[in-house]
Amino acid sequence: MKDLRESIGSMYHPKAALVIYEATNNKSECYVEYFDMDRHGHPINAHPLNVKEAQQLAKALNTATDGNKAFLKPKSIMAGNVLYIDPSPNGFVMWYTKAARKQLFFVENLGIPNGTAAIPSLLWVADKRKLYIYALKTDRKPTAATALYHAPFFNVYSEGNVCMGTVDVNIRNSASLEEFTAAWESYFFKSYFSHLMQHHNPVQGNCVSLWKKLSGTNEAFPKDILKKTNKTVKSILG
Repeated sequence: MKDLRESIGSMYHPKAALVIYEATNNKSECYVEYFDMDRHGHPINAHPLNVKEAQQLAKALNTATDGNKAFLKPKSIMAGNVLYIDPSPNGFVMWYTKAARKQLFFVENLGIPNGTAAIPSLLWVADKRKLYIYALKTDRKPTAATALYHAPFFNVYSEGNVCMGTVDVNIRNSASLEEFTAAWESYFFKSYFSHLMQHHNPVQGNCVSLWKKLSGTNEAFPKDILKKTNKTVKSILG
């Protein structure tokens, strides 16, 4: 039992209770009664809710919502690579990254060595749980009319959504914009690429051969192998 209790985590005990009374003949009239709780969880010491107790309650409620207020708020001037933000509690961000060299990881049975490789410019669209990713032909900042290409990676469906496999995605409710985008890029590149999704080949040619050629070398990424989607930036924003 001791081990079981430890695995559950913090224990919470009742401290106080509120009972709201409504007038029979006037529903806009209310009376709030405050109860302390004894060590057995029984209500005691009933009295009208006073100003100090009301202020403590308001403070607790404000603290609970602080995380949602901070979600996707930039720490400073918003980065130039961010294209769109929906800052609601279930919102999302669209941003792009320029062509770069990244450390990539592959499962052993692909026969591709882990290593640094050139990747194209990418367009990212993510909320707290899901990530969509597309390739771009140039490093120029995308516009609404910019055409999108399939991201040339394993673990990406034809619609652009990413299978994160066993990666434990944990985006905080209070994550800043910078923390949010950095977390998703880290999740994506630190996961192991393993297989094509539903027989979707994201490149013109053989995806395994492509990354065998690029991983651990100084080869430039061959943009001509990118496959165009039927999407633009505007179309995925709806």
